[in-house]
Amino acid sequence: MMPLAERMRPKTLEEYVGQRHLVGEGAVLRQAIERGKIPSFILWGPPGVGKTTLAQMIAKLLDKPFYQLSAINAGVKDIRDSIEQADKQNLFQQRGAILFIDEIHRFSKSQQDALLGAVEKGIVTLIGATTENPSFEVIPALLSRCQVYVLQHLEKEELIGLAEHAIRHDEQLSKMDIQVDEYDALLLYSGGDARRLLNALELVANFRTPGETFHISNDKVKEIIQQNMALYDKTGEQHYDIISAFIKSVRGSDPNAAVYWLARMLDGGEDIEFIARRMVILSSEDIGLANPNALLLATTTMDAIRMIGMPEARIILSQCAVYLATSPKSNASYVAIDAAWDKIRQTGALPVPLHLRNAPTKLMKDLNYGKDYQYSHDHPGNFVQQEFLPEQLSGYKFYDPGHNAAEERIKQKLKEEWKGKYEY
Repeated sequence: MMPLAERMRPKTLEEYVGQRHLVGEGAVLRQAIERGKIPSFILWGPPGVGKTTLAQMIAKLLDKPFYQLSAINAGVKDIRDSIEQADKQNLFQQRGAILFIDEIHRFSKSQQDALLGAVEKGIVTLIGATTENPSFEVIPALLSRCQVYVLQHLEKEELIGLAEHAIRHDEQLSKMDIQVDEYDALLLYSGGDARRLLNALELVANFRTPGETFHISNDKVKEIIQQNMALYDKTGEQHYDIISAFIKSVRGSDPNAAVYWLARMLDGGEDIEFIARRMVILSSEDIGLANPNALLLATTTMDAIRMIGMPEARIILSQCAVYLATSPKSNASYVAIDAAWDKIRQTGALPVPLHLRNAPTKLMKDLNYGKDYQYSHDHPGNFVQQEFLPEQLSGYKFYDPGHNAAEERIKQKLKEEWKGKYEY
């Protein structure tokens, strides 16, 4: 029998749960759908928030041919075959097919290249779905031809509403006399994934005693699901829990725990590029200027594992994980950019001081653009103290060096150069 999540897949925008910023009344994607003309776009968001459902629904609402490929098992030939079929259909019916690529981040460069011409010529409207940042995973030429829409985690109330709707309206569950007394465990095991929530609900419901009201409690859910769940699900809760444990072990300077969680991910078939990408981020977020070589090693690791592949990539990943775990730590650069970002939200876009502005024309020079700017290299030590922040933020310190040998040296230098301006 078709799984509950598939049986309950919504068919209209009114039935669709979540993502109101995209498909609610007046939202950008809804307006495009209502006009009957959508751009090629990529849906970026966590698992189970409705990416595939939305793509299928759009094709149905616009009455367009729909071709679906999964990047896990589709090759260049499959892409070209789908494009050829769409081109033939356009020739006879003039309807403009939609080509949906699930997990588009798994496509290689050559596979993505195969899509370019068809997207550019309008043979197909591409809808891609990805759980990974498309800036890293989609080639620039293809990304520039697509809008990117970000899908958000479903709220607790939305997930509960989905489950209650299934209990009342699904042809199977509606006959079972089910009462959910507590939702905490179901929500925990779903990890915010609507598909996992509905399939977990169905799994638990199958353990009911016929003829009686079946009360679903947290304890009942834990007992049934723990007997049936896999040790590692790289698209679900374990995926997020174990990468979290890995990152926190590295941040906490424990190389033993770091390699253990690394091994757990590798043993579970985790995407090695996902692991390497997290270490690149961590090398700046948690180590930063305390050891600038950390970022160099992490980015080199990313390149190396792409060339080598498994199983040997495990050795390179382990070397990087141990190096990051044993490095001195600082989040000062991370804190600095977030502090600056927060200040921008508070103050808005403050004007650039006149002396820092570019002055390529006579009019700009007449308006004092660039006037009184002091060229640092004309001064001893290639430094002269002057104002680089907007007037309203003069003297505001965003970067505060961390407590480690490298940043203590930076702190001393800043203290000497910016005496009377910033307090270090």
